[in-house]
Amino acid sequence: MTALLCSSNLCGDVTVSDAFLVSNIKERLKFQPLNVGSVSHRKKHRRKTMRSCSSVVVSMKSSDFSVSITNKKTFISSGEEVTKVLTSFPDTDSAFLYFKSVAENFSLVHTTETCNYMLESLRVDGRIEEMAYVFDLMQKRIIKRDSTTFLTVFKSLSVKGGLRQARYALKKMRESGFVLNAYSYNGLIHILLKSRLCTEAMEVYRRMVFDGFRPSLKTYSTLMVGLGKRRDTEAVMGLLEEMETLGLKPNVYTFTICIRVLGRAGKISEAYGLLKRMDDEGCGPDVVTYTVLIDALCTAGKLDCAKEVFEKMKTGRHKPDRVTYITLLDRFSDNRDVDSVRGFWSEMEKDGHVHDVVTFTILVDALCKAGSFGEAFDTLDVMRERGVSPNLHTYNTLICGLLRVHRLDDALELFGRMESLGVKPTAYTYIVFIDYYGKSGDSVSALETFEKMKRKGIAPNIVACNASLYSLAKAGRVQEAKEIFYGLKNIGLAPDSVTYNMMMRCYSKVGEINETLKLLSEMVENNCEPDVIVVNSLINTLFKADRVDEAWEMFMRMKEMKLKPTVVTYNTLLSGLGKNGKIKEAIELFEGMGMKGCPPNTVTFNTLFDCLCKNDEVVLAVKMLFKMMDMGCVPDVFTYNTIIYGLMKNGQVKEAMCFFHQMKKLVYPDFVTLCTLLPGVVKAGLVEDAYKIIASFLHSCAEQPAVVFWEDLMGSVLAEAGIDNAVSFSERLIVNGICQDGESILVPMIRYSFKHGNPSGAKTLFEKFTKDLGVHPKLPTYNLLIGGLLEADMIKTAQELFLEMKSNGCIPDVATYNFLLDAYGKSGKIDELFGLYKEMSSLECVPNTITHNIVMTGLVKSGNVDEALDLYYDLISGGDFTPTACTYGPLIDGLSKSGRLFEAKQFFEGMLDYGCRPNCAIYNILINGFGKAGDADAACELFKRMVREGVRPDLKTYSVLVDCLCMVGRVDEGLHYFRELKESGLDPDVVCYNLIINGLGKSQRLEEAFELYNEMKNDSRGITPDLYTYNSLILNLGMAGRVEEAGKIYSEIQRVGLEPNVFTFNAMIRGYSLSGKPEQAYAVYQTMVTGGFSPNTGTYEQLPNRA
Repeated sequence: MTALLCSSNLCGDVTVSDAFLVSNIKERLKFQPLNVGSVSHRKKHRRKTMRSCSSVVVSMKSSDFSVSITNKKTFISSGEEVTKVLTSFPDTDSAFLYFKSVAENFSLVHTTETCNYMLESLRVDGRIEEMAYVFDLMQKRIIKRDSTTFLTVFKSLSVKGGLRQARYALKKMRESGFVLNAYSYNGLIHILLKSRLCTEAMEVYRRMVFDGFRPSLKTYSTLMVGLGKRRDTEAVMGLLEEMETLGLKPNVYTFTICIRVLGRAGKISEAYGLLKRMDDEGCGPDVVTYTVLIDALCTAGKLDCAKEVFEKMKTGRHKPDRVTYITLLDRFSDNRDVDSVRGFWSEMEKDGHVHDVVTFTILVDALCKAGSFGEAFDTLDVMRERGVSPNLHTYNTLICGLLRVHRLDDALELFGRMESLGVKPTAYTYIVFIDYYGKSGDSVSALETFEKMKRKGIAPNIVACNASLYSLAKAGRVQEAKEIFYGLKNIGLAPDSVTYNMMMRCYSKVGEINETLKLLSEMVENNCEPDVIVVNSLINTLFKADRVDEAWEMFMRMKEMKLKPTVVTYNTLLSGLGKNGKIKEAIELFEGMGMKGCPPNTVTFNTLFDCLCKNDEVVLAVKMLFKMMDMGCVPDVFTYNTIIYGLMKNGQVKEAMCFFHQMKKLVYPDFVTLCTLLPGVVKAGLVEDAYKIIASFLHSCAEQPAVVFWEDLMGSVLAEAGIDNAVSFSERLIVNGICQDGESILVPMIRYSFKHGNPSGAKTLFEKFTKDLGVHPKLPTYNLLIGGLLEADMIKTAQELFLEMKSNGCIPDVATYNFLLDAYGKSGKIDELFGLYKEMSSLECVPNTITHNIVMTGLVKSGNVDEALDLYYDLISGGDFTPTACTYGPLIDGLSKSGRLFEAKQFFEGMLDYGCRPNCAIYNILINGFGKAGDADAACELFKRMVREGVRPDLKTYSVLVDCLCMVGRVDEGLHYFRELKESGLDPDVVCYNLIINGLGKSQRLEEAFELYNEMKNDSRGITPDLYTYNSLILNLGMAGRVEEAGKIYSEIQRVGLEPNVFTFNAMIRGYSLSGKPEQAYAVYQTMVTGGFSPNTGTYEQLPNRA
């Protein structure tokens, strides 16, 4: 039987004769070549029409293919050509038969690609035995097995989880006839390490040794490198020992890897020991070994030792090479040792090494770190003189140096000149700026730089996206962060561990914990290893959100995620359990730490003490203190402060004082100790004891404490002991001269009096301390008292104090005048306001921007908008005035409320001309103005603009927008923004709920209104419907003729303890009137009158006429 096989990828005639083809190929076939791996696609292509082609003749004898080529140009010998023939077969049987014939013909070649194609074909058909044949062939012929090879086999055995399940997959492979040899084990270990699956690689290594195979020296070296990156020195040294047990002698490369790992872990002594062992075993270190040791020493901060090794190299057999010098230059630059950098620079030249752009850039970096920017820029000129052109890294180094010292303008100038200097900025250059803006809290500039990079045609890499996400996460701008995160796929990027971390931080900041948990699950599914720091942070977030069970579940999942809990993990859990009062669980967790290989440290004990003391278990805390010392853990001042706190909280004042005196023998008390102990001592009336404690403390201090010391101490005493006890204690301190600055004690007491609504008491205290105890008040004290009195609306008393301070020679400053001006403006005393405004100028007290803003605000509030505008224009024309958002807010608000929206918008647009960017409050004022005027389109456009410009809308923004949209009947849009409000991480308040409920009610969408009403009632944040909510529902139910339900809502008002008002009764009357129920309407009217409520005109308008 003869058939012609035609392929567009083959030229030549192949003759085929075989019983196989007689039974399977009844007519001439035309096979289309397919891509490797497209098995399902290949099966869809069936024999179609035969087309004449150049003659390719294949002769078949028995069941073997023997290939003879009549056209020598197309001799099938390369793997690529075998693949083309293999993929042309219509079914797996034909392909496998051809695959075997090629395997038996040594003039033909099988490659990884042909074997992987065959494995995939057989996998689709579920032919495990034949797959084992292909895999064994790859082993025998030493054909490389790549990750696709193993993943295909894993899939065929129903192993899920990819390479992570290598250990489980090996067991399944053995059971199914896949017997691995040493070559395959070594290959799989290398594949796993390349995929950063170090734990899985070690599992395969253990299995390999168990099966009696000896790993290669290269495998050991690669495993050591992988474990070294994880700083697992114990495992690395264990491997070194194991390889020697198996008869493998370490070479210089193996020893060098171990020295690098030990050095980077800070185990310098062990690294030196290994170096000595190399000499003892006749495996002398080479220049690479010494260079690695120098790098480790520098990293550990042992610069002198690094210099000693360098000197030894100079005089020994292994002279420093170029890499050695670059390592020294780089590391000493990192340590800001410019003099040593210059020394190595000269030595390098003496040894005949010519400086290139790499060494020059390191020198520039060292100069920048030393703050010698002038010399750094001069170095660029030296480079050019020597024919070395500064490259991108050189300029990036300079920019980084400038940004490190916050010279942003200089960095931007250099960035702007880069292209003219022949160097085009890359993504990294932009990342440097994005990172700087993010860490400076300027998320707007960070995002603008990210967008600018994209406009320049530079595709953002994952680092750029992560840097942008960092700034957005810090600012809690979740919407923009989501756009970047979910836009990664569109630009061909996959999120990494840092990306997920930033997004989880962002969600956590706005309280979206569920989204954070979803991201963690997605992270694990995408084979992106979660970081223990991320999980610790998430556990902490869950505890803070009172989701204790989920926090505990997250801890239990760490083993599943192959994360080992750290002492920080345990400390976080202990803290969370303590805050939730779970003492028993906390103690059990603590006691299990040692068994889990994570012994507690001082922080752990302190966290446990905090947990016990805050939950009234101070006796147990004291017992645990002795256990702490028995374990060799040294208590610190925080330990003692915590237990003193527990004793004071428990009312054990004398015990706390004894403990304090015991503490002094071991740890010196600090300020926190005093603030913890003294308030309770003073409260117990032991003023003399408190006095002795503080006198002893101050006696041992070299200097008198600062003002803030006394203010904070008195703040603690006041909070615990109250004003009367605090006054007694203060008098003792002042009279005996312990506190030489009596004003620092008086100020907290004045603040306390104001905070507790006793402005008269504040004035009395001021008089007592100044007149009776001789305290001389200064300007800040006068300002505090005047400001507080004005806040309490005691304007006359404040005026008298103002006159008194001037008569005592204390000159008022601009803050003093601003307090009084603000009070006059708010109370509508415009004449007094202008009188004081003029007095400032006559006393040479120059008004500041706040002063001018107060005056303009006062004018606007009193209805004098035009006078406020005149003052604004006068100030602007003077040239010394710099307006702020607080300048424009009142003016725009005044114009809006006066119906002068065009002028308000002009003012808004003109803000940027004076370098003043509109903030959220300004947008809210203008959106509200247009909303109240019924121009919902303009209001919506302003909202979109504020989002575009990076101004985050707040609750008021959304409330105003919802109100104006509902007011003009665009309830769907109002509902959209209400939902967006919740999605953005903000929580609607009762006002916002009322606005949307009323809007839905007016549109007769009462079921939706009731859904939101029920949502309010079930809100966990304590938001409950108020009278406005109930009145709105009653009114709109009545308008819809649903008066029975309106009556139920009225009953609900009484049930929850609210008192109805005239609007409640009017709504009920209107509902009954519209429903044709005049008797019920008049019954409500009667209830209203007898209840003591005065009807208004609206009441009489709603009452039906009686015949």
